[in-house]
Amino acid sequence: MASVTGPAPARRGTLSAALVDRLTRWETPVTSYYLLLGSTLLLVGIGLVMVLSSSSVEAYAQSGSSFSVFSRQALFAGIGLPLMWAASRVPVATWKRLAWPVLGLAVLAQLLVFTPLGVGVKGNTNWIEVAGVRAQPSEAAKLALAIWCAAVLTRKRHLLSSWAHVLVPVGPFAGLVIGLVLVGRDLGTALVLMAVVAGALFVAGVPGRMFALAGGLAAGAAALLVATSANRMSRVEAWLSAECTDYWGTCWQTIHGKWALASGGWWGVGLGASREKWAWLPEAHNDFIFAIIGEELGLAGTVVVVLLFAVLGVACARVVRRSDDVFVKVATAGVLAWVVGQAMVNIAVVLALLPVIGIPLPLVSAGGSALVSTLVALGMVLSFARSEPGARDALEARSSVVRRSLAVVPLRVPAQRRRRAGRRGGAR
Repeated sequence: MASVTGPAPARRGTLSAALVDRLTRWETPVTSYYLLLGSTLLLVGIGLVMVLSSSSVEAYAQSGSSFSVFSRQALFAGIGLPLMWAASRVPVATWKRLAWPVLGLAVLAQLLVFTPLGVGVKGNTNWIEVAGVRAQPSEAAKLALAIWCAAVLTRKRHLLSSWAHVLVPVGPFAGLVIGLVLVGRDLGTALVLMAVVAGALFVAGVPGRMFALAGGLAAGAAALLVATSANRMSRVEAWLSAECTDYWGTCWQTIHGKWALASGGWWGVGLGASREKWAWLPEAHNDFIFAIIGEELGLAGTVVVVLLFAVLGVACARVVRRSDDVFVKVATAGVLAWVVGQAMVNIAVVLALLPVIGIPLPLVSAGGSALVSTLVALGMVLSFARSEPGARDALEARSSVVRRSLAVVPLRVPAQRRRRAGRRGGAR
């Protein structure tokens, strides 16, 4: 019996040491970097697959090719991923210097919407088209506002207990960007821009009473915008009604989104086998792509997507918590509120927890300018993660180990072969 029970304490000690080692690895300087990079790449990959699946029918009906929407999305992914890598190598000091220039460029680009270059889509004038290429300047404005708010609030961090220093210059300039988007009648994007500013102000340390007042004013403004638009008002009324009766009108998209999720069940009907994408569900490859994910990949697929956004949010929160630079904290908070907040709203709309607003699922939905802007923003956060204490040294050390191993391994092979050849020769 002694020989059987004797090793148990040592085994428990080994398990405890392994658990401590795992927890220690979680706190390594490069954890934030790899969590953010891995979740971003996985979401982009899932997005490309689902854009191809959800858009194939509509794309074929419009252009004769099932790959037309997917090819554009893949092209922008091919542009955005290298830009993300380049942004991850930009020093923090450079991002600080870019604050005012990028805000100025964002305002100028948004003003182009009201020129002959502007293009209206389903009642919203928020796009420009040059040489057949269509872009949405307000997507770049999200990144510009996050960088600019971080730079301004960092300089004013000791004065943010005063109303005047919080409102000036954040209030007028942020209000200008948001106002230009609202003039184009894009309430969904304006709400995301408000979330960017709110996230930046919160992490910068603005007192709670100011948040309460600002939140009340924003809610009042949103209610006024809804009340003055028949289209928005009909959506809200359909959402508030216990049973949506306007099946052929405002309830169509919401009902078919629910049917897509319900028909998917636990494991889905199979990739590419969606029935709702056959002209039943509007914006199947854009605002309601989460419903197609649920239909084709089931509850398991939707949970994976939600968990990936949760991992992305945790990675951004780690950067905020571990950094000593106020600019890094505030800018990362703005990007976190943008990407994760927009994802939460989009999923809530598909689940009918919110009225239909009209914002895409970041990194997943079709949309070139949205994808590129989001990837650049996350590349900026990757650069912040690289600047964490010890992170840069750890990343460089790992790459040097790989280089050394690749340089050494080929030199060992000929020596081993010579020894084996010598043994065979001696045997003969």
